[in-house]
Amino acid sequence: MEAPTAAAPAATVQPVAATERIQAVDVLRGFALLGILWMNIVSFALPEAAYFNPRVAGGDTGWNLWVWQFTYVFLDGRMRGIFSLVFGAGALLLITRAEERGAGASIADIYYRRILWLLLFGVLHAYLIWYGDILYPYALLGLILYPMRKLSVRALLIVAGVQVVLLTGMGVGDSFRLREMREKATKADQAAARGEKLTGEQEEAQKEWKDELKKIFPGPEEIKKETDAYRGGWVSAMKQRAKTVWRWHALPYYFPFFWDMLMMMLIGMALVKARVLGAERSYRFYGWMAAIGLAAGLPVNAFGAWKSVQVGFEPVALPLAMATYQIGRVASTLAYVALLLMIVKSGALGWLTRRLAAVGQTAFSNYISHSAICTLIFYGFGLGMFGKLERYQVYAIVPAIWVFNLAVSPVWLRHFRFGPLEWCWRSLTYWKRQPMRADEASARAAL
Repeated sequence: MEAPTAAAPAATVQPVAATERIQAVDVLRGFALLGILWMNIVSFALPEAAYFNPRVAGGDTGWNLWVWQFTYVFLDGRMRGIFSLVFGAGALLLITRAEERGAGASIADIYYRRILWLLLFGVLHAYLIWYGDILYPYALLGLILYPMRKLSVRALLIVAGVQVVLLTGMGVGDSFRLREMREKATKADQAAARGEKLTGEQEEAQKEWKDELKKIFPGPEEIKKETDAYRGGWVSAMKQRAKTVWRWHALPYYFPFFWDMLMMMLIGMALVKARVLGAERSYRFYGWMAAIGLAAGLPVNAFGAWKSVQVGFEPVALPLAMATYQIGRVASTLAYVALLLMIVKSGALGWLTRRLAAVGQTAFSNYISHSAICTLIFYGFGLGMFGKLERYQVYAIVPAIWVFNLAVSPVWLRHFRFGPLEWCWRSLTYWKRQPMRADEASARAAL
């Protein structure tokens, strides 16, 4: 989400005014938020492993397989990529605008207070509502964005590029690591079959491989346990959710999981510095950006989807099949950004872009509303639909929530300055209760 703009002097630093917002950035954020729901819906509705492996649950034939392939080729990682990109852009806008207005070092206090409150919101969201929270990792990464604000466009892109290369290499390396792990476990199994007494190392090899298989191909017992937990009451769901949250939150700060988002944040900062995100560049520039991104990204991810199906999502072959995921994802993410900016720049589809901008302006509230709505639909304390639908069927819910967001967000902003959670976040950030009601004329102008 875009960080609020500050105004000098430091004692009067305030959230961004409606007239100061960059509509193109809000449109990008709103578009990404709606797209993220398309990606997240499977994790709300089906067992955790089904996200990457349709053979686990939800079906892997016919329409189920087609929808998995479509999502992987065109959407997987792109919506998160745009959202991360805009987060980085928003952080830089907050800092640079305040510094330009003379806020000085006091902006660091505001920035870090904002990030630390986001960290808390993320922890609460993850444990109390849904394990797939993105606020917590964004806050952790936000802690290191401030000292990177002075880097040049070139430096930011180089650092991001290095991360893409490393993540790609790690995908290849992971395949070889798993192959070695499987071979050790197989030899231990063969020794056990011959009646030999296994060494501690052999027993550990068997356990490691068994645990690895559970991640990609959990057995019926594991799936039933997860399903029963989420179809149970709120406490049952929270206990199951806490196991997943703890596993993700326990990852080291330098774990590659974080690079996926950090590199897009750095690219977002670079695009702000290069005057790209404000739709200020020429149509020719955005046209080439879109063409190159699509030509480089979509074929790469199409091959990855095809190869994954060909190997049957086999644990050892799957990381190698998906090794080029980041290359295709980053390229096509930038292409989507370019296409959206061309639409904003041209003024086309104004009825839609204005609504997307409103969704983007209230992204925090809309994001949490997605979790609340979906858990009520799928978990046992609501309708209890977890695990009951095929993969392609769960997507029928998404357009209805999109319509709700697109309809309600503009109406809300006609009367209020912020979304409810945005208001809470900003009040805590500035340690002062922010005025909630909006002037009708200025709110209409902002929309």
